Amino acid sequence: MKSAYELAMDRLSKSAPEKKLSSAQKAEIAEIESVALSRVAQAELALKAALDAARLKGDFLEEDECRRRYGIDRARIEEEREVKRERVRSKG
Repeated sequence: MKSAYELAMDRLSKSAPEKKLSSAQKAEIAEIESVALSRVAQAELALKAALDAARLKGDFLEEDECRRRYGIDRARIEEEREVKRERVRSKG
C-alpha cells in the first residue's frame, strides 16, 4: 500500500514528468554545487574572523552586523546557485 506522499508524487509525475538530465548537465550542476559550497565556507570563515575581532573589542553591535551580513551573503549565494541550476536544467 502506497503512502499519501507516494500517491501525490505519482500524480505529480504524470502531470509534469521529470526531465532526465544528461551527464554533461549533471556535471555542470555538480560544479555549481561545489562552487556554492566553497563560497559558503569562505563566508563562514570570514564571519568567524569578524566575530572574533568584534568579541575582542567587546562590540556586540558589530557582532550582530556581521551575522546579518553573513545571512545576506548566504542567501545571495543560495539564490545564485538555484538560478544557475534551473538554467542548466532548462537547457536540456
